[in-house]
Amino acid sequence: MSQQPSAAPAPATVTVARRRDWWRDAVIYQVYPRSFADSNGDGMGDLEGVRSRLPYLRDLGVDAVWLSPFYASPQADAGYDVADYRAVDPMFGNLLDADALIRDAHGLGLRIIVDLVPNHSSDQHEWFKRALAEGPGSPSRDRYHFRPGKGENGELPPNDWESIFGGPAWTRVADGEWYLHLFAPEQPDFNWEHPAVGDEFRSILRFWLDMGVDGFRIDVAHGLVKAEGLPDLGGADQLKLLGNDVMPFFDQDGVHEVYRQWRLVLDEYAGERIFVAEAWTPTVERTANYVRPDELHQAFNFQYLSTDWDAKELRAVIDRTLEAMRPVGAPATWVLSNHDVTRHATRFANPPGLGTQIRTAGDRELGLRRARAATLLMLALPGSAYVYQGEELGLPDVVDLPDEVRQDPAYFRGAGQDGFRDGCRVPIPWTREGSSYGFGSGGSWLPQPASWGELSIEAQTGVAGSTLELYRGALRVRREQADLGAGDAVEWLRAPEGVLAFRRGEFVCVANTSGESVTTPAYGRVLLASGELTEADGEAKLPADTTVWWTTA
Repeated sequence: MSQQPSAAPAPATVTVARRRDWWRDAVIYQVYPRSFADSNGDGMGDLEGVRSRLPYLRDLGVDAVWLSPFYASPQADAGYDVADYRAVDPMFGNLLDADALIRDAHGLGLRIIVDLVPNHSSDQHEWFKRALAEGPGSPSRDRYHFRPGKGENGELPPNDWESIFGGPAWTRVADGEWYLHLFAPEQPDFNWEHPAVGDEFRSILRFWLDMGVDGFRIDVAHGLVKAEGLPDLGGADQLKLLGNDVMPFFDQDGVHEVYRQWRLVLDEYAGERIFVAEAWTPTVERTANYVRPDELHQAFNFQYLSTDWDAKELRAVIDRTLEAMRPVGAPATWVLSNHDVTRHATRFANPPGLGTQIRTAGDRELGLRRARAATLLMLALPGSAYVYQGEELGLPDVVDLPDEVRQDPAYFRGAGQDGFRDGCRVPIPWTREGSSYGFGSGGSWLPQPASWGELSIEAQTGVAGSTLELYRGALRVRREQADLGAGDAVEWLRAPEGVLAFRRGEFVCVANTSGESVTTPAYGRVLLASGELTEADGEAKLPADTTVWWTTA
């Protein structure tokens, strides 16, 4: 018989879930506020827009919403340059809007996780402005990394570190000293050896916990502590080492004492609040250090995100992840896209080995087919999963944005990161028509492609086989199947080359990553499939780049 990807029925109203260890199998949806929904027609998404769309997220079937930064900021790096950690930037609303969003989310059974940016502030933060005003040797400068330069007149940077966004990681100020910024010059790095920095951030944690947030995603969690003496790294092209090698400004062991102190604060609050680390580390074993029982709860699995659509490579990273997390008792996390990388529907449309920022559209049909299959594989794995806004629509990256509309600071620095993150940040489409396809009433801050209308939520809702209904169906089945969700192991099954097959209790997942159809056993009743398959005489024929879920019950 032929199995088509099926549409999920409309989900029932969700009550506030307060089950223990909810984060061990949670599906967490990332909202990039400026690109999600615009409530006032200014072309920029905002908190009231997010609040108005919370029922959509409840009905999609996610457990929590992670909000990218909405703090007061000059927006030199899309809000990751924070001027005031206790205020909402007026472009997004105000603290009353944040409070209303948190309350409404809780009423719908959704948890709220907010971004926290502790590695650096904005250069417009009061601390940094005071440090500049008070000059060399002042106590205010000790809260950042100010240093005299090298060379006869201090005209050279204090060391050879390069910015992630390109160029030197140091900028010289008028009085001759230099300050460290691992990202843009508008993002000076805090000195976490100074006790005032730790005191301030513990206070910030309490401010938002008192507001009712359910957790924090920690930006650049690996970067807070620098090697003693700020030693030279040696050599150029340092970005190529990122996440692959030991670096004196990333993944230093001293960061773990910071998080042990933070965990003490978090555990003062009821409701199982959580920390999630954005930690780029050389190995998944190093990532596991961040989620020891007295530190953070989850860490993003960038090794998985960076893996090509290849059965052998995927199995290796899945095994390494589960093995690394098991000794520390932490859940594995799985993610395919976020606001810093090319959407996986476009990455998988291109040849392997091109990295996570890609400028070419590739084969759109191939990319979407692989993206759908990859999603079912990800959601079948034990642990927690992350979904980036718009991936449930199968959105591709917008790779042809005109240069004049780009806002990624790395794009303008000519080196470092490729600077093409704007392509995954284009506002998402809600309706077939309208000035911004339902995003708002006044256009959008980045131009949307003409194809957005037919990829919109309106166009896909209720359409059997659409990517939106595939996600809805997958999240519904994931909730219904007792063997899905939390766990720390899979039972691998024999499978043809290019195919992954594993069992979890009465559940079986088979993912065909090869470029051709394959025949496998029909393991039972089909729960869901990312593409059409046929079954006969106890066997199933899976097309290329297709994942199938079975139950043997």
